[in-house]
Amino acid sequence: MTIRACTTADASAICEIYNHYVRHTVVTFEEVPVVAAEMAQRILDVTARLPWLVADEGGVLIGYAYATPWRPRSAYRFSVESTVYVAPGHIGRGVGTGLYRDLIAGLRTLDVHCAVGSIALPNPASVALHEKVGFKKMGQLAEIGRKLDRWVDVGYWELIL
Repeated sequence: MTIRACTTADASAICEIYNHYVRHTVVTFEEVPVVAAEMAQRILDVTARLPWLVADEGGVLIGYAYATPWRPRSAYRFSVESTVYVAPGHIGRGVGTGLYRDLIAGLRTLDVHCAVGSIALPNPASVALHEKVGFKKMGQLAEIGRKLDRWVDVGYWELIL
């Protein structure tokens, strides 16, 4: 597995991974699949300031991770929200851990003080991943979102860099 910087050329492959989660899970609150052009714009928006990484195995994209600004108000400018997605069939093989560790290392070279992970619950795999790389649970909002005909809680994990 190789971890490298994401480019807009990765947009279609990222959509393949992400749209699985959009269609079949509550781990993202997005409900409409994303097209490659929209994903390419998201990549450009993120990589103008923050890292977006992809994991490649033999030319096949198997996961990605990125950070976005936590909130738009200026006092939040040192905080980001971090995200990791792994392709179905590659979960549990260390892809997420490798991506997260490299993302965190990249954030530490920037003017970033805090990373926040938002996790739709229950999601023991994501909780384990966040805690494995040093995040600590800070709180939980009950029934904050509704997707796939059910109310979903969201927990917040924080890592001070």
